[in-house]
Parts: sequence; C-alpha cells; structure tokens
Amino acid sequence: MSGVSGLTFDLPTIWAGLIAFAVLAYVVLDGFDLGLGVLFPFFKGKAERDEVMNSVAPVWDGNETWLVLGGGGLFAVFPLAYAIIMPALYPLVIGMLLALAFRGVAFEFRFRADRSAPLWDWAFWAGSTFAALCQGMMLGALVQGIKVSGRAYAGGPLDWLTPFSLLTGVALVLGYALLGACWLIYKTEHAVLRRAFRLARPLAPTVLLLIAAISLWTPFLHQDYWTLWFGWPRDLLFAPLPIACGALGLWLIKFLREEEREGAPFLLAMAIFILCYVGIGISFHPYIVPRAVTIHEAAAPESSLAFLLAGASVLIPVILIYTGYAYWVFRGKTNAAGGYH
Repeated sequence: MSGVSGLTFDLPTIWAGLIAFAVLAYVVLDGFDLGLGVLFPFFKGKAERDEVMNSVAPVWDGNETWLVLGGGGLFAVFPLAYAIIMPALYPLVIGMLLALAFRGVAFEFRFRADRSAPLWDWAFWAGSTFAALCQGMMLGALVQGIKVSGRAYAGGPLDWLTPFSLLTGVALVLGYALLGACWLIYKTEHAVLRRAFRLARPLAPTVLLLIAAISLWTPFLHQDYWTLWFGWPRDLLFAPLPIACGALGLWLIKFLREEEREGAPFLLAMAIFILCYVGIGISFHPYIVPRAVTIHEAAAPESSLAFLLAGASVLIPVILIYTGYAYWVFRGKTNAAGGYH
C-alpha cells in the first residue's frame, strides 16, 4: 500500500487493473483486424481484398500498441508472474510473435507485390490465424492452471497442449473472425458488405455455442471455479453475466439476419467479448497466475510500482487520445481505392 496526504493506494491492484485494461484493449481492437486475416480467403479478387485491407490499414499497427503495453507491464510490474508464465508458454508466445511479424510484413508487401501477391495474401491469412490460435491456447493454458513450485514453473514443456486449450484456441480464432466480419459490415459496402453479412451469420451462433461450452467446462477444471460460479449465494451475484452475454448474442443474431443497423453488430460483438473477459477476470481474481500466485505476491516493490505508475498516467491517456483520434479521422465507409466517405 502506498499513501499520499492520508490517502492509501493499493498499487498492485491498480496495476493489475491497468494491465487487464491493456489486454482487453488489445483483444477487442487487434482482434477484429486479426479476424480480417482469418476471413481473407473468403473474399475473391484483388478489389474485394484491397477493400478489406483498407478498412483497417490506418489503425492496425496502432492496435498492437496495447499488446506491448500489456506484456511490458507484466514484466516490469509483476516480474514473478512473468518469470512463471513465460517458461510455461514459451512455444505459444514465440509462435504468436513470429506470426504477428509475418502478418505485418505480408500486410505491407501485398500492396507492392505483383506476381507474388497471392503468396502474401496467404501469408496474411496464415499469420493472422496462427497468432489468434496461439493467443486462444495461451488463455486456455492459464485458465486450466500452471504448475508452480516455490517461485518457479514446475510443469513440462507441453503442459499447455490440452483438449481445453485447443478448444479455447479454436474459439478465439472464430471469435476474432466474427469481430472481423462485423467490422466489415460497419466499414464496407456493396459486395464486401454482403459477403461480410453472409460470413457473420453462421459465425455468431457458433461462437456463442463455443463460449457456452468453455464456460461449462471451466468449473470442472478446478474446485475454486466451481465454488465461485455455482456456490450459493455467489451464483446469484454472477448469474447476470452469462444471461447478459446470451441476450446480446441473440440480439446480434437478430441484427445479422435482418441486415439493418450496420454499426450495431460490431458493437454487440465487442460487448460479448468484454463480458467474457470480465468473466475470466472474476475467475482469476485475486490471482495473476491462476490458483498459484496472487497479485500482491507477484508485484514488484512499492517504489517501483509508484515510479512506473507516474509514467503510465501520462502514457496511457496519450495512447487513448491518439487511438480515438485515428479512428475518428478514418471514420466512415471505405473502398478498394482506400477512400473514406
């Protein structure tokens, strides 16, 4: 605890909230442009694919800022958690970073390539899909738990590879694809818009079923999860969360079927992601390495947390202002030529 003029601040909890916010911002922002990559093969011809790329070209690299902030913040603020989680997930982390780099190169090269354009289109799809799969499997590995002995990772090199982590990996790939399709509904027109609606309609119920399957599986992974979500009277306290998620999902399906209000599906898909993220946060709290290391046990010294918080109090608002301004400048529909209207 740190205090100023009689006020006390729980710095580890504040930092946990900031890092959680950074990760959420990455998931909902970079999630939809990864989703565009997952859906890329379903768009035919250079004009359609150029329109898909142009819908996100001004903002895609800025979206990844939040990943840097989340990962860097974990290293600086919760070094013990970083030292445990990274050895447990090294293959997935390395795979994700390589896929994101491969995807970024493909994003730029495909606009300048001629004969090799189909290769870069494939690279954009492969990099986006593999990065999303790795992120989903990392989530699954964290939820199912990491073996810790003392202050170090005590599991094997492939503990992350389980049926549950594979399910969460596939679910996140399809979830990102749904976000991407809804983004295109909001940002494009004509042929790309119609195709985006056709892609989103089967994706929405599929993603909702996967969310339900993961939610029902999770309590069987650990007794604490079962007690949290099904123990009386806590089940009454948290029941509105899955109910709201299901209601938003049905609303999303309705809008996709009626093909009205082109901005609503994207907002609803983002809201579903946010509710799922809140549910994960409830399951994790007060741990940062689930069921092993708490937020306070993993935190850096108070002086370091206070020093870093001073910098973050400037940096995070700047990133938010820049991000908001970029989306405002490039608002409206896009087209294959890169124009906005």
